[in-house]
Amino acid sequence: MTKTSPQPKLVDATTQAEWFSRVRKARQNETAEDYVELIADLIQAQQEARLSDLAERFGVSHPTVSKILTRLKGDGYIESAPYRAIFLTPKGQALAQKCKERHKIVLDFLIRIGVPPQTAEFDAEGIEHHLSEETLEILARFKM
Repeated sequence: MTKTSPQPKLVDATTQAEWFSRVRKARQNETAEDYVELIADLIQAQQEARLSDLAERFGVSHPTVSKILTRLKGDGYIESAPYRAIFLTPKGQALAQKCKERHKIVLDFLIRIGVPPQTAEFDAEGIEHHLSEETLEILARFKM
């Protein structure tokens, strides 16, 4: 007679659907957040952000960046004109600031628990988009 492992208990379908919905929404917002954050960094470092700078730093093609910039412009995050620099609107600046704050909270937490800074920087870049405000508040208060 063979022993069978107990069947794993699943959460109810509604709860699980809510979890997956939240993850899909975070993924959808992730690109916009990454772009406005990088645009803010480029403006701070070199007084302007250009499509070619974004393509180089994201490692994607110019048409890919152009498509995303069109979406960001339509969503009210950026202002741009053909062959001109890209600038953040007040809405874009607010999102960039929020993203920077989220990134710093996650980065500081990871470093405090012993993750090497370079690894923490890499990991924080992905994690920051998927945490709830509640979790971020707890991470921000975490002290070792």
